[in-house]
Amino acid sequence: MMKRIVGAALLALSPVLLAPVSAADFSEGSQAKNWPLKGREKAKFKAKVVDAVCHLSGDCPADCGGGTRQMALVREADGVFLLAMKNLQGQFQGANFDLAPFCGQVVEVDGLMVGDDPKLGGKLYQTQFINGEKAFGFTKPWKARNLEAGKKKGAWFRNDPHINERIEKTGFLGLGLETDGEFIAEELE
Repeated sequence: MMKRIVGAALLALSPVLLAPVSAADFSEGSQAKNWPLKGREKAKFKAKVVDAVCHLSGDCPADCGGGTRQMALVREADGVFLLAMKNLQGQFQGANFDLAPFCGQVVEVDGLMVGDDPKLGGKLYQTQFINGEKAFGFTKPWKARNLEAGKKKGAWFRNDPHINERIEKTGFLGLGLETDGEFIAEELE
């Protein structure tokens, strides 16, 4: 049951959160690394950096929330809204950190459009370069902000105090500890 609820919620939001598939080709001049991701296309274009929640709802804190909110790109050529889901690093982190300093500005990005699920009808964006510079600025600043956690072995997200605090309060799914228990029980059946 929980799988259906989470799946239905994501499917209902997908037309709003994902860019429509476009016939336009933005691959010219792209230097993006061609990762083995499903439905990938190189894409280099100019876009305005926006706070996704602000853009969709009008809830707009100063400076796009200081990098604490999901960043997105509004492509200058056609107005398409794209969630920026990752940077050049191997794990899916960093795009918010790399894009937040450009809040409200037009930048040139180079990366990959990823995804081709016809049910979703859209793609996400993997930012690899911003204004010609590598979008790789997550790990070192994270370690500087989290000195003790940065010394521990294991993936950064397993040691991040903010993430661990959030999980302790709301569970891994963010829907509460009771819902987590139900989901885990259902998955182990």
